[in-house]
Amino acid sequence: MSDKQPPKIVPLRRDVHGKLKIRELASFEHVKNAHMVPVTAHEFARLGAEYPIVFVKNSDTGEFQSVALLGLKVGENLFVDGDSWKGVFVPGSIRNHPFVLAPAGQNSDQLVVGLIENSPLVSEEEGNALFSEEGEETDYLKAKKETLVSFLESDKMTKAFVNILAEKELLTSQTVTVNAGKEKINLNGIYIVDEKKLGELSDEDFADFRKRGFLPPLYAQLGSLHQFSKLAKMQAGA
Repeated sequence: MSDKQPPKIVPLRRDVHGKLKIRELASFEHVKNAHMVPVTAHEFARLGAEYPIVFVKNSDTGEFQSVALLGLKVGENLFVDGDSWKGVFVPGSIRNHPFVLAPAGQNSDQLVVGLIENSPLVSEEEGNALFSEEGEETDYLKAKKETLVSFLESDKMTKAFVNILAEKELLTSQTVTVNAGKEKINLNGIYIVDEKKLGELSDEDFADFRKRGFLPPLYAQLGSLHQFSKLAKMQAGA
């Protein structure tokens, strides 16, 4: 997929895609220009050991989203090195490629499995078949669908988690200045958990956070901010 060619997402259909095969993710071409990717709260603990996790605000909707930072400049992913990934844990939103779960239609609650049809991983020549010759879903496709559903459930929980952080005014706007060698880089438009306000939560709210499983991702997000120094070293050596 070239940089100029947007991803072409189409509903996965037996009659149209019966002969398609998917190669295993052997390249990260599709995210080489992504300096951040959406991540779910369930991933925070593992992601926080490698990437800074922050929140960004959609200027159109006013909604917040949790993301892992993969670079310090727009359009630069420091973790893509040719065909390899410089990290240990690859975020789920990247691993799911070229599959997505998409609404069946406008304002629809129904979801369908979508395929990025113009991904270089999609062909009829090599890879894992999606359907058998009889038109049945292969074990590979069934496993992928299960992964997507699991990711979607994590995503829903994450939206609830992020919404309550915003509601309790626990997200604070932050400008991060990173010294990458001789270069000083300012990162604007990011939000992090306000540790002071977190400490001032009522006992009732804190107990609710604990019951809902929100405390581990909260502390993982705060701990992940140490990874800015890792990105700075990577940037300086890039």
